[in-house]
Amino acid sequence: MKYTLLMLTMFISMSNAFGQEFTISGTVKDATINDVLPGVNVLVKNQSRGTTTDFDGNFTLNNIKVGDVLSFSYIGFVTKEITVQNSNPIVVSMVEDVNTLDEVVVVGYGTSTKKEITGAVAVVGSETIEELNPQRIEQALQGQVAGVQITSESGSPGSASSIRIRGISTNGDNRPLILVDGNVIEDLSVINPSDIESMNILKDATAGIYGVRAANGVILITTKTGRKNTALKFNYDVYGGYQETSREIPVLNATEYALLANEAFAAGGQAVPFPSVAGLGTGTNWQDEVFQKAPILNHSLTMSGGTEKSTYSVGFSLLTQDGIVGGNKANFKRYTTRVNFNHDLLENLKLTTNMIYTGTNKKGLNEGGLGSVLFNSLNNAPTFDVRDASGSFTLAEGLGNEVINPLAQIENTFNSTVVDKLSGKIGLNYNFLTDFTVETSLQFNYAEVQGRNFSPTAFFGSGKVFNNDGRSFLNVNKDIFKDYTFDAFLNYDKNIGDDHNIKATLGMSVFDTRGIFSGSTQGFFENPVDFAQADITDAVDLRNDLILSGLSGRFKERLLSYFTRLQYNYKGKYLLSGIIRRDGSTRFGPRNKFGYFPSGSVGWIVSDEEFLNDSKIISFMKLRGSYGIVGNDRIPGNAFRGILSGEAAYVLGNNLVFGNAVGVLPNPSIQWEEQKTLDIGVDLKLFNDNIDITADYFRKRTEALLLQPPVSGILGASAPGSASPVVNAGSVENKGFEFAIGYSSDRSEDFSWGINYNVTFLQNEVLTVNNGVGFIPGGGFGVGQDPPSRMTNGKPIGYFFGLETDGIFQNQAEIDAHATQDNAAPGDIRFVDTNGDGVINSDDRTDIGDPIPDATMGLNLSFNYKSWDFSAYAFATIGNEIVRNYERVQPLVNKSIYTLNRWTGEGSTNTYPRVTTGATSNALFSDFFVEDGSFVRLQNVQLGYTLPIRTVEKLGLNKLRFYISANNVFTLTEYKGYDPSASSGAPIGAGIDGGFYPVPRTYLLGANLKF
Repeated sequence: MKYTLLMLTMFISMSNAFGQEFTISGTVKDATINDVLPGVNVLVKNQSRGTTTDFDGNFTLNNIKVGDVLSFSYIGFVTKEITVQNSNPIVVSMVEDVNTLDEVVVVGYGTSTKKEITGAVAVVGSETIEELNPQRIEQALQGQVAGVQITSESGSPGSASSIRIRGISTNGDNRPLILVDGNVIEDLSVINPSDIESMNILKDATAGIYGVRAANGVILITTKTGRKNTALKFNYDVYGGYQETSREIPVLNATEYALLANEAFAAGGQAVPFPSVAGLGTGTNWQDEVFQKAPILNHSLTMSGGTEKSTYSVGFSLLTQDGIVGGNKANFKRYTTRVNFNHDLLENLKLTTNMIYTGTNKKGLNEGGLGSVLFNSLNNAPTFDVRDASGSFTLAEGLGNEVINPLAQIENTFNSTVVDKLSGKIGLNYNFLTDFTVETSLQFNYAEVQGRNFSPTAFFGSGKVFNNDGRSFLNVNKDIFKDYTFDAFLNYDKNIGDDHNIKATLGMSVFDTRGIFSGSTQGFFENPVDFAQADITDAVDLRNDLILSGLSGRFKERLLSYFTRLQYNYKGKYLLSGIIRRDGSTRFGPRNKFGYFPSGSVGWIVSDEEFLNDSKIISFMKLRGSYGIVGNDRIPGNAFRGILSGEAAYVLGNNLVFGNAVGVLPNPSIQWEEQKTLDIGVDLKLFNDNIDITADYFRKRTEALLLQPPVSGILGASAPGSASPVVNAGSVENKGFEFAIGYSSDRSEDFSWGINYNVTFLQNEVLTVNNGVGFIPGGGFGVGQDPPSRMTNGKPIGYFFGLETDGIFQNQAEIDAHATQDNAAPGDIRFVDTNGDGVINSDDRTDIGDPIPDATMGLNLSFNYKSWDFSAYAFATIGNEIVRNYERVQPLVNKSIYTLNRWTGEGSTNTYPRVTTGATSNALFSDFFVEDGSFVRLQNVQLGYTLPIRTVEKLGLNKLRFYISANNVFTLTEYKGYDPSASSGAPIGAGIDGGFYPVPRTYLLGANLKF
């Protein structure tokens, strides 16, 4: 009886508790930065009442009961539901929804949600950039986006990378159009990666809204700004560490070198240079002497906040980086200041402004080719010491005219390039008549580039091309670049009933760019002077080639554009978009000044159909397709008219007088390169959005490529400074398939993980080269040899054109049975007689590889456990070849270690030829120098720890995270050179390794503070 009464009492008490109403309050925070979130919608589930959080993220709700469910929703964050347990205040942490279909994406003169996009658009967010800590923005795209290939042109500090979106589309300029907050930016080194909020990459015909500049794709960068009704917040990021070379090329030590030199001289019938090799030992490893551990340090501070009507963000950064070759002699510094300010002047009138100042100072060394520091470190003899008995640098005697002591070269190299750039934008956005918005903006760029190159008196050895036996001299130049863009457009957004939505854009754009080149002024010094003291005003015998040529050194180009876009949405699942843009450019003559570039796209959200409403597998599915014509005006200026940039000789009064003449022969009929691009894609989300898949088939054909055909010298094309006219006479096609898949899972509140993989298969083919000879040569190999790369019908652009090999001649009988090959002897490379005429010569050259990979891919992993986070990412290229061109053909230069496996007699090897000082054909460009350039690289590994909230709040902080990371951890490749990921980026001549400066391996320790 007592037990029954006790249970009845407890039941009555609980019923009263659940039925009692009370007031509940709480605070909503951003889980990532532990900062309050104003404006969050707080609703009582299944009831038509709620509230929003105030400026401090606080909320209060009345008449709440135990068991009520509160729903918290905010744009860009995952909606969260909490069941009320009691009347105690609650703290709600919301996480960003990186996969939301309602996320707003910038697509050009407007925005769209991910769900409504009908084109191939990829997004890289600030989270990815923060994980990678790139020194340049391009590094944050490497391996992250399907269809985008990033190739390092050098690993030296501040060096650029080439960006290719869906292949090489032209034999000219393949750079994509890049806009930062709507402002055209050509050099990404001026942007601090920490300032970036997001990067959107337009890869298909949807880029057509940018018309003639969009043929190579478009990258839209949005910088960080503040949030309304938010107090001033600080975000400080710092990292520091050191860099080292990721690889050294194995070369011969002193003893091995001397023995092989003796063997080569003996085979050539000459006296051996090292009668005794005893005591030589290993000698000098010049790569060990040149490479060093180099420091890197970066500071970045951002301040942001907002009021009821304004948002603001201010950022400062400083990066300093020494080189793994040359140390401070190759230092790069970058300092940036960024200001973003937006203000609601009226309820329907908004002001947007931003400004970025960037200063860079880059010191440089000779790199990436014949006579570069690394070229010399590979070819200098290991029998030489660094310095002689007197303490002076040793002279590289007997090694040809280009090979010198690389440390002496570094010691006597003095140059710097200083860039000051200011970019800005001011815009107004006005809403009227409910459905209309008019927007106008003015953007500008101003840059000054100042260069100084000092050459002291120096002697590196007999006959060296670097010797300066006379007076020291200084070269200086100052170039100024400035441009502005004025955009004005009207947007119309109208819902008609519940099923129809129409969006329309009508606008115009004016782009004006101009520059002043001062030319290089050279002056000599009568008295000894060092680099710091050298001043061109103190020099004598001043000379400026630009002034002597009589040219102005100025350029000015303009672009006038009109565009319109119409979008139709039926029931939120049938999507249609059409674009047409008219561009007029001063780069083309009056006959073809204007061009029209139409494009269209469609989309079908299949998952919104009734037959998939109850699917437990497919959460979201969209089919889309696009087709359009975009243009390319990235051609040399003034190609349509004659410029007096050539040289001519005249006889006046029995005297020979030199004067100016027409340079490049003009072609007034020159017109745009046009690219016809097709894309068919699908976007999928499976199993409650845990799996995200994107797949695209693309084909883009570029027509009317600009080429220079050979013409008769009678027309003046062979005169000094002259050249053949530019004509539209080629076409190239890129087609392929992109696939990206990602999986993310929150296993519990303490543990989550994700994995993302992307792959792109690409086929490049030149369709026509109508320049009279059927090909365009390019690149360089060795000394005095024909260009090794070509562009010709039926082949990939820039493929390698050389002799095919068939092993090594083992004996005289094989030579006698073979086609006639000059100077052939047992142990020499056997070339294939491809045309069957019985003679080995240049007519036997054929396709021996190409630098364009068949596939590129990237893999990203991330794990989060409580306060720990871990991320790693790798990327790979498969199927491309690289030309080994860092070995100088001279009797006494050092050689790669594979030479130890040389032919020494019949049957010894069928791969590596004999060594000899005698005449052979072994150095002719052939597939012996072409290697598989495929590689897999673990690019980044990072481990971080975030201090608990209670701890950081005691320190007066919102967040404190420490991390360690390593970049360029290891590379799996069969390539013998320094770095298979580096290339010149030239469309015809890429993939030729003259001793590329390797991308360094970097170890970093960093911290993120938010307060």
